[in-house]
Amino acid sequence: MKLEVGDRIPSFTLTDHHGNIFKSDLRLGEKIWVIYFYPKNFTPGCTKEACSFRDHYKEFQRLGAEVIGISSDSVESHQKFSEKYDLPFTFLSDPTEDIRQKFGVKGHLLGIIPGRDTFVIDKDGIVQFKFHNLSSAEHMQKALDKVKELQAE
Repeated sequence: MKLEVGDRIPSFTLTDHHGNIFKSDLRLGEKIWVIYFYPKNFTPGCTKEACSFRDHYKEFQRLGAEVIGISSDSVESHQKFSEKYDLPFTFLSDPTEDIRQKFGVKGHLLGIIPGRDTFVIDKDGIVQFKFHNLSSAEHMQKALDKVKELQAE
């Protein structure tokens, strides 16, 4: 499966960095979601990307959007990562990479390194934007631009 713009996201249940259960179906309708899949906590690119979302998090909130980071890292790793870099948004642990696969996020370098994809999901659970690039540099800005565009409509 590979999600594209216009597709509805699959239903999923994961554990957040506080140990709470996150059920997508119970949260749809609340806010626009910016879901970004990334390879691994504490690596240079992933830390840079997370801090970029952190530095613009209040703007996402003001626009009615919630940022969610997903990787295969453990709940404990997410908690440490969030605390060390003062990251105010939700991190979800996908240890089996089932959700990564349901979203169609492919690996890089012969599938060894998990891919880096960002999705903007509207309140109805429909993909409005998808960006795929192993570089962490542009993900936050492209997502923010799309959220602004959605709010202007």
